[in-house]
Amino acid sequence: MAYERLRDQPLWRLLASPKAPAFIALLQAELYEDKKSLPASIFYDRIERDLEELRAAGQELPQTAKDYVSNWLADGYIERRFPAGAAEEQFELSAQAVEAIRFISTIEQPHSAATESRLALVISALMQLAEETDSDQSRRIERLLAERARIDLQLEHAQRGNIRVLADSSALERTREIISLAENLLGDFRRVRDQFDRLNRDLREQLVESDGRRGDVLDALFAGIDLISESDAGRTFSAFWRLLTDPERSAALEDALDTVLSREFLNEIDLRRRSFLRRLPSTLLEQGGFVHEVLQTLARSLKQFVQSREFLEQKRLNQLLRDAQKAALGLKDEVKATESLDYILELTSSRLRSYAQWQLFDPSLELTSEGMESGDRPDVDLAAIAELVADSEIDFRCLKENIRAILSLRSQASIRDILDSCPASQGLGSVVGLLALGSRHGIKGEGYELVHWVGRDEHERRAKIPTIYFVKERARELV
Repeated sequence: MAYERLRDQPLWRLLASPKAPAFIALLQAELYEDKKSLPASIFYDRIERDLEELRAAGQELPQTAKDYVSNWLADGYIERRFPAGAAEEQFELSAQAVEAIRFISTIEQPHSAATESRLALVISALMQLAEETDSDQSRRIERLLAERARIDLQLEHAQRGNIRVLADSSALERTREIISLAENLLGDFRRVRDQFDRLNRDLREQLVESDGRRGDVLDALFAGIDLISESDAGRTFSAFWRLLTDPERSAALEDALDTVLSREFLNEIDLRRRSFLRRLPSTLLEQGGFVHEVLQTLARSLKQFVQSREFLEQKRLNQLLRDAQKAALGLKDEVKATESLDYILELTSSRLRSYAQWQLFDPSLELTSEGMESGDRPDVDLAAIAELVADSEIDFRCLKENIRAILSLRSQASIRDILDSCPASQGLGSVVGLLALGSRHGIKGEGYELVHWVGRDEHERRAKIPTIYFVKERARELV
């Protein structure tokens, strides 16, 4: 039955766990709110601290933080990733754990299900769907004329000063509904990323399991087709990402948010939800950028998997396992399971350990008892050293000031926009510095852009670099 299969899913198992109240509270406190992911060492420390507080309150939680985290990984409540450039592995909630926490939160703070705003959203969506799928020219013209007449009537009333303003109660109801929809949207990012992970595994499995010399997946990859980006999930997310990074729509969203946040009725909403609404554009860009990076990484890794011929080795090993299973099945009637075989098989083994379990090297343990001798004082030319530093070090302080100055005038700017307004004073060094800052404080967009600068030899140079956006919401990081 379908419910039997759902009973084995992490969402149901987490809610049905005897320790569900404590587990959900721990996961919600450390990974659900602002902290989407945490390095392993910090996560272990915080869970251990929270466990001590729960034990002091009378909760029976005998295991250590590492034991509970290991169990949560096995049960599918959290996921472990090792991002590129990270010093250690990181933990984050799985998509189903997020759904479980949101389900409990809605029970704790219920809201009216049949609201006017929800009904208005349904009616508006159905009317738009009916209109955009209608190919009849006369009906389309009739609806547009009716819409124009309605707008003309509203203009007439507005010119007379007869403006209908939404009541505070209805505005609050609609605001809460918008926040609820936005929270659902953020949960969709995790599900989309999981879809890409499953698609990547399925494509690799098809490559290994395919019979014959070439399969459809392999032919498509050799033809240069990006199967992950061209999948239904990839095309859907790419369209969403283009909409999210559109400068005009982004500016319209920020203007609408600023207007709504200035209304007095919003003071009736709790501080956490107001903060969520204020950070909505940057949160959407951050989560969307992360999923976009996952999409690109999986696509590149799949191509590398094929180009390096690694799949051929895995395919060979898979065939050897099949042959062994086939041979074993052929002998099952001739050799009994309890019969002793005059054969010794030496098995290889390895001990697998997590990065978080490694012990850091402590230099203080190898200090010598001898003191440090003073060296000869060299002749130093401070002016020469200052010149070398200016030539070798990138002036990040100046670059940050340029970015903040531009973001004070607009909501977002790419590296090309920065260079157009503030020419590269250090030539290529300024471009490299902007790329370094963008990797830490920016949001990667789609494709590439062409930038140009003038070197110290007065010659203009050009380069194609990845499109990276700096956004106003993260300008404080550049202080």
